[in-house]
Amino acid sequence: MSSLHYWNYPTEIFCGPGALDALAERCKLHGMSNPLLVTDPGMLALEPMVLIKAHLQQADIKFAVFSEIASNPSLDDVARGVAAFKAGQHDSLIALGGGSAMDAAKGISMAAVDAQGVEQYEWSSVIAHFPSLADFPHLNLPRLIALPTTAGTGSELGREAVLTDSEQNIKRVISHPELLPASVILDPVLTRGLPPALTAATGMDALTHHIEAFCSPLYHPMSSGVAVEGIRLIQQHLCNAHRDGDDMVAREGMLVASAMAAVAFQKGLGGVHALAHPLGARYHKHHGLLNAILLPYVLVANRETISTDIARLARYLELKQPDFDGFLNWVLELRQRLGIAHTLRDIGLDAEEAAWVGEQALADISSSDTNARVLSAADYSQIFRNAVYGVLSGVKP
Repeated sequence: MSSLHYWNYPTEIFCGPGALDALAERCKLHGMSNPLLVTDPGMLALEPMVLIKAHLQQADIKFAVFSEIASNPSLDDVARGVAAFKAGQHDSLIALGGGSAMDAAKGISMAAVDAQGVEQYEWSSVIAHFPSLADFPHLNLPRLIALPTTAGTGSELGREAVLTDSEQNIKRVISHPELLPASVILDPVLTRGLPPALTAATGMDALTHHIEAFCSPLYHPMSSGVAVEGIRLIQQHLCNAHRDGDDMVAREGMLVASAMAAVAFQKGLGGVHALAHPLGARYHKHHGLLNAILLPYVLVANRETISTDIARLARYLELKQPDFDGFLNWVLELRQRLGIAHTLRDIGLDAEEAAWVGEQALADISSSDTNARVLSAADYSQIFRNAVYGVLSGVKP
């Protein structure tokens, strides 16, 4: 049996060692004759970039590289990318990297066609005007192929992009069906150079996506099922990938789990992301690391609503203590094994802006509206304080 897998869920996916070999063929099938390759500056001298360039050059596919993006890509980054896209008369995009490259490429795709698209398809506007995928207007956005080099965001299987509005220090979520990549290539070889700390943070990001989707109050049993299995894959593979970056079984397992998370969170996210988005925009901390630190504190805040479902999840994971406390302890022990900080203070944050953080978290309706229980701005402020000081207790505004 071949080690290369082909799936179409919700777009076409090539998965396994050697999946990169499909890149040139997919470019030609999608009519991509001059793609702009979007990546982050840290990727330029690494093996994945060398491999991608070689594949494209061997296939005589013209391309250029754009790498002027931050770890939390901004609207300004997108504007520079659009200028490069138009100047090079590019017809399509390839995203290589983690969530920053994926989000930047999607933003460039949107803004290159519709200069007002980031505003028109911002989450609050989408909720108000486009209740289903069929309601969106056809934009004929440039085709995009996504090649993740981290296993965390799952953006390669999402129809959304998260971009920082630097003027207001907030993150904006834009959504459109055509932002979903035309092809996704999950090749674990592209992730083997990922440092242990990034493997840990991105892996915890994927875990947070699955847990928040599973706990969302929306009814979407298909996404719930994907989330449960995604969590099991992370339980099975994350520590192995962290310990041995050349473990291709673990690397592939984490890539699959990360991609599955984007399917799972069609059901929604929650308070962890509602808090992480403004914190990432204001303090420029790694999104996955913020999620990893915040996760236990939000779980505790949601305990009264999610304890029954979490106990069911704990039984599926075959935890020794199959209840909420056993699951929480598993999360805490996993973080410790991965070297994740326990508090936000450990990464340089303080509680001075707690009121602002609470207001921004509540305003982030892309995440706060689907938290397991309704939380106020004061509740979010207290969770933030708890995460700064390491207080794993209930929310007490």
